[in-house]
Amino acid sequence: MAPPAGQIRPAKYLGAFVLIVVALYSLVFFTGSGKATPKLGIDLQGGTRVTLTARAPDGKTPTDEALNQARTLIETRVNGLGVSGSEVVRDGTNLVITVPGADGEGAKSLGKTARLAFRKVVGSPAPNAPVVPQTTGSTPPASTSGSPAPTSGSVPPGETAGSTPPSSGAPQGRPAPLQEGQPASTDPSAPVSTDPSAPPASDAAQPPADQPDCQAVFNGKYSDDTTKAIAEAKACRQDPALTTLDAQTVQQALQAFTCPVDVDPLIGNDDFDKPLITCDQDKANKYVLAPVNPAADDKTVKEDDYSLYTRLTGEDINNATSGSDPQGAGFVVSLDFKGDGGSKWGKFTTANTQQQVAVVLDSQVVSAPNINEPILGGSTQISGTFTQKEADQLANVLKYGSLPLSFEASEAETVSATLGLASLEAGLLAGGIGLGLVFLYCLFYYRLLGILTILSLLLSGGIVYAVLVLLGRWIGFTLDLAGIAGFIVSIGITADSFVVFFERLKDEVREGRSFRSAVPRAWIRSRRTILSADAVSFLASAILYVIAVGQVKGFAFTLGMSTVLDLVVVFLVTHPLVALASKSKFLSNPKVSGLGGAQQAGVDQRAHASSKTTAVKEA
Repeated sequence: MAPPAGQIRPAKYLGAFVLIVVALYSLVFFTGSGKATPKLGIDLQGGTRVTLTARAPDGKTPTDEALNQARTLIETRVNGLGVSGSEVVRDGTNLVITVPGADGEGAKSLGKTARLAFRKVVGSPAPNAPVVPQTTGSTPPASTSGSPAPTSGSVPPGETAGSTPPSSGAPQGRPAPLQEGQPASTDPSAPVSTDPSAPPASDAAQPPADQPDCQAVFNGKYSDDTTKAIAEAKACRQDPALTTLDAQTVQQALQAFTCPVDVDPLIGNDDFDKPLITCDQDKANKYVLAPVNPAADDKTVKEDDYSLYTRLTGEDINNATSGSDPQGAGFVVSLDFKGDGGSKWGKFTTANTQQQVAVVLDSQVVSAPNINEPILGGSTQISGTFTQKEADQLANVLKYGSLPLSFEASEAETVSATLGLASLEAGLLAGGIGLGLVFLYCLFYYRLLGILTILSLLLSGGIVYAVLVLLGRWIGFTLDLAGIAGFIVSIGITADSFVVFFERLKDEVREGRSFRSAVPRAWIRSRRTILSADAVSFLASAILYVIAVGQVKGFAFTLGMSTVLDLVVVFLVTHPLVALASKSKFLSNPKVSGLGGAQQAGVDQRAHASSKTTAVKEA
């Protein structure tokens, strides 16, 4: 039999709340890694804050487009540090980088332009799939020790290996096209073995203690220390021997390599004078790439040798635009070189016809078109199965990869957590005093209901803590002083919900109803007010989060989250507990429940109204 309107089964709601708490803390303690504590922001654990002042090369004010593109590229580099809570925000024509924690020193070098370069693709690209070596204890060939399982050099799905016939030439005045997605042929003088029975090289000894474990690196495992991880990646994935090994060994190294699952420590840190094993931005395909420039101490490379080296970086690009292909469907990207960039490009394409060249942004392959024929002059085109959005994105990468802005570190400071912790202690002290006064007032004014208020607030705090820990793990949310201020403000919002409910309950008792019968009626009349008030608070928080920047976002986020959790506590804890108390003979006693005053006020009002009615009748 269903309960009357307004009445509930308290055990059902309290059970649902217990399940939520158990689920949250199970995720906190039995999933993920790290301590079961929220991640702290820069003002609570210290870090680095760098302010970059942008200057356009022509001396004019930088455009919004250039600044936004710069912010996006630098933000990618900041995230590459592998720390949470880092952010890059615009402040006029400045970019402000904040990085919390011990790794914050790396932020001081992030103002340099994004590293865009052109690299020749060595051999054939391969799809990113883990390869299990057939021998144990071997290390990838990139470190010239050991050998992975032999393989028959593969190419990305949907592509064909081998050479592509050259085009008939571009029309007069139109730059010759590059065909996107066509892999280059391997060096015919050193063909890749396709014999699966080919014996592997002899097993290599384990690497010395002071040498990186390239076996682990090629399996995507790096040190937790950012500096060590970069050193490991450079030693194993940028081994100079890659340019001297035969094609079969290079292809085996590529097959043994697996793209990093998380952030690649080489992002923005690769050396241009060394080869590189890397992946595209989607981590779908992996490549072995030649150096951009020959090593400074390599006297064997002639100045006009472009058989392996492009000698081209983002600084050689003058402009890049996207548009529709006038000779077919789809879109193309046109780019112009400046200075001697056009001459370098012409020499490279002449020496590498029917080879792939990779456009590499911060160590990741953005595009890897095939060179159909020598391209002379300062202009060229990249064509393929581009959508308009893809063509626009590639043009932006080429145009802003070497940002058209110079950044000057106008302010670089190491932020100590001392001031933040002092502010936190002061804030928590103020919040604790305020919360204590709320507790005393509730106990004095509501008695039993005040105890239920205190219990509800404590349970709300327990849920908030678990959610903060999980958000720190899942989305990198960090708690800062602004966020704590949001939580302190939310105490008032939660208390308001209790006050609305309890005052409505008192109104029902004044009208002559018992505690038990007053609870369902008071809840029906108060819950709409509670929902409306919380909806307004959440809407204000959401709008503030969207339009705000920096730490104000943290305040808005925690205030909005607390408002939602307030509804969970009021509906699943406070109301059911009050309903249970109303069914207890002892707890429903007016002296215990705190409703005696309201009950007496109701009796006095009715007595006064009755005496007035009697006086009127006698008159």
